[in-house]
Amino acid sequence: VQLQASGGGLVQAGGSLRLSCAASGSIVSIYYMGWYRQAPGKERDFVAAIHRSGGDTYYANSVKGRFTISRDNSKTTVYLQMNSLKPEDTAVYYCAAARDGTPWYGTAGDYAYWGQGTQVTVSS
Repeated sequence: VQLQASGGGLVQAGGSLRLSCAASGSIVSIYYMGWYRQAPGKERDFVAAIHRSGGDTYYANSVKGRFTISRDNSKTTVYLQMNSLKPEDTAVYYCAAARDGTPWYGTAGDYAYWGQGTQVTVSS
């Protein structure tokens, strides 16, 4: 499975961005997908996850109510709509995919596949 993230950029506080993550390869083996982010000098933190059914989602408390994870009907692309952005949302955002048999919305170590990351910068 290959993951290609895109959509990052520079935005003012209060603005919005939409990230995309396109999956290719053996996508039938994907159980769920998620987004993580890593700010300079900090650990990689969980942001959101979506089950392959599209019916279950999970969010970090820090983004709940502001970010929305979704996927297209073909299940090949996952989106992260980010609204009401704050300077503390500045980070490199990574999409990731977990295989069948992985615990639902597991930790970073449960994700088998990772994209290359896309930079999101929120100015105050």
